[in-house]
Amino acid sequence: MAYDLKKESDVKEYIDKLGVEYRFGCYSERKPEACHLLGDYLEGIKKDFEKASKVYKSTCDDYGYAKSCYKFGNYSILGKGKSGSKGEPRVAYQYYEKGCNLNDSDACLHSGLLLVSRSMPKEIDRNVPKGLEFLTKSCDMNNANACFYLSGMHISGVQKRTEPGAVPASSGPTPAKTLKDSDYIVLKDMKKAFQFAFKACELRNVYACANLSQMYARGDGIEKNEKEAEKYKKLALEMQEEIKKQQDTLGFQQGVGMPN
Repeated sequence: MAYDLKKESDVKEYIDKLGVEYRFGCYSERKPEACHLLGDYLEGIKKDFEKASKVYKSTCDDYGYAKSCYKFGNYSILGKGKSGSKGEPRVAYQYYEKGCNLNDSDACLHSGLLLVSRSMPKEIDRNVPKGLEFLTKSCDMNNANACFYLSGMHISGVQKRTEPGAVPASSGPTPAKTLKDSDYIVLKDMKKAFQFAFKACELRNVYACANLSQMYARGDGIEKNEKEAEKYKKLALEMQEEIKKQQDTLGFQQGVGMPN
């Protein structure tokens, strides 16, 4: 049957039929892809986050479907789908890690960020080396955000802990306490920072392209090149404008809304 998606009645019928197809594919044919789509349907169309959460969890647990592990991780850390829940960071990490082991790049990104950040919930034990492994795996799978974060980690380095008065060796003539290489978990390495920024920019991360422009302008991690600096500055501005247009379009579509 052909649907006229300009007619409200046809749109409603089409959406209802999608729900039936996804339920049949999930519960009768036991297809994990259909189960995940059912979760997306319950989340995006029906706005039934409690049911969507249960579908994502069971699809991860029963079928080892990586994208569902990642989605349930998101629900867990936000407390979404559970009335009155403030979120369960430890549960979220478990599902992110499982999704990463099943080769979902976004799950690797989030599990890595939970382990390397100083501002994450106290329920998560900080483990920078392991987090670095997850982020590297995500970047290797062409996740632009992971490559960007890795670049940032190598721009500044990651200290074991920050002590009052401690400063890097290059930041002043008479510091209270000069940091040594042994004080870092991840050493500052501008060549690696450049390599990760370059890949992230190639993968369309606007912030990485902006950083790349600065690196070329200053000669950080790469030979100074004003022409390349201007090239990536222009690219970053173009991408920024694209993002703004996409946000404006999305805002318009959300304002129009969907039929009940």
